[in-house]
Amino acid sequence: MTTDALVLDAAAQDLLFREARTANTFSDEPVTEEQIQAVYDLVKYGPTAFNAQPMRVVLVRSAEARERLVEHMMDGNKAKTLSAPLVAILAVDNEFHEELPTQLPHFPQAKDLFFTERPVRESTANLNGALQAGYFIVGIRAAGLAAGPMTGFNAAGINKEFFADGEHSVLAVVNIGKPGEDAWFPRSPRLAYDEVVTTV
Repeated sequence: MTTDALVLDAAAQDLLFREARTANTFSDEPVTEEQIQAVYDLVKYGPTAFNAQPMRVVLVRSAEARERLVEHMMDGNKAKTLSAPLVAILAVDNEFHEELPTQLPHFPQAKDLFFTERPVRESTANLNGALQAGYFIVGIRAAGLAAGPMTGFNAAGINKEFFADGEHSVLAVVNIGKPGEDAWFPRSPRLAYDEVVTTV
């Protein structure tokens, strides 16, 4: 494998991808508001359809909110969610289309042409919110932190607890911090290039 075809230097490639791992334990070093703002200010430029920006981030910092969240996590995720320095709930705003006239100024009519139906908005929000969640995880790595993204939770419970307005829905819960002791599971295999890529 060669890294010569990439503009990003090898150390940055390792930081963002090859050596980056999903952390299962964390040190008690805090994650600051400034770090998370820097992450967001970087990853907000990731591309999405219609420049839609449906992702919303709830930073769970208080002990009371953390307990409320952990109640809805699957048993295998509870301890690490309790112990992570910071936990982020990544959700989507299913009314994201209301922002399109300002976020897509060259085509403001997209709001009414494509997104009048709630199922269409939900589908678009979920796809583009998932893209944004991927950028967010890479941004966490760019800050020298580890991310532990999880989907093992009771989504209806989290939605009721944190998004009672009915306009938002949870996508993922991400534990964030510096890795702790025995933070990594063994690296799982990845498909090879010729198992994934075809040319037509």
